[in-house]
Amino acid sequence: MKIKETPLKDCYIIEPTVFEDGRGYFYEKYNEKKFEELTGMNGHFVQDNISKSAYGVLRGLHLQKGEHAQAKLVSCLEGRVWDVAVDLRPESPTFGQWYGVELTPGNRLQFYVPRGFAHGFSVLSETAVFAYKCDNFYSKESEGGVIWNDPDLNIDWKLPLGDIILSEKDKVLATFAERNF
Repeated sequence: MKIKETPLKDCYIIEPTVFEDGRGYFYEKYNEKKFEELTGMNGHFVQDNISKSAYGVLRGLHLQKGEHAQAKLVSCLEGRVWDVAVDLRPESPTFGQWYGVELTPGNRLQFYVPRGFAHGFSVLSETAVFAYKCDNFYSKESEGGVIWNDPDLNIDWKLPLGDIILSEKDKVLATFAERNF
């Protein structure tokens, strides 16, 4: 397992060591002990989620607030997604900055998004199956987020605007300037 730092403080790309031969391949997708040794972050996850989405679906930018804040370890099991994290921690040197990475089954990358970040992804392929491990349980009452097209963040979602499909909830999230997170 290789850990690569991103421009955002405490966000990491995880690249597995893959063993391939004529039969196929094997790799360790996650190892809590190695993760904690390499990042210094808590790597204990309590909930796994899977979503399937069609091309153009944009989910985000979401977060859990307060005592229900969540760190996530995300990957794409089928298709291609553009995955984005936004640092919402006011004390962080990367506060208000975003970073994106393409996740596919072929590149086998995982993206670690710590607590205090908003997270979202857009689907670049016909469909995508997206997986995320969370270090805290979901709480509907603690939902928060930032609108996907916030002008202060200016995120490139890698999709033509006319192709973006949003949930009703995601259409009315607060702006970064409103700071409801």
